[in-house]
Amino acid sequence: VQLQASGGGLVQAGGSLKLSCAASGRTFSSYAMSWFRQAPGKEREFVAAISGSGGRIVYADSVKGRFTISRDNAKNTVYVQMNSLKPEDTAVYYCAARTCAGSWCVVENSSEYNYWGQGTLVTVSS
Repeated sequence: VQLQASGGGLVQAGGSLKLSCAASGRTFSSYAMSWFRQAPGKEREFVAAISGSGGRIVYADSVKGRFTISRDNAKNTVYVQMNSLKPEDTAVYYCAARTCAGSWCVVENSSEYNYWGQGTLVTVSS
């Protein structure tokens, strides 16, 4: 599967952005999907993940209550709505797919994901 992330940009602290990740292929619901991010000079970190049906969702503590992950299987797209953005949210955001769709497939370990998008830059100014 090929993944194409979009929606990044420059936003002021407290603002909002919605990222999208479009997937190729016809079996999108067969993949658990996730978002990770990597800030300059830091390791890639987990943001959020969602099962193939959307029934199970997991968030990193750092974004819980501010970010919302969702998916539209008819459009082969996963989203993350980011509200109340902080300067520390500045990073390149990556979407990833895992060839496993059940609730047990929603994990935070990046090594479990099989396909990655190219990343989209989010910059939050103070």
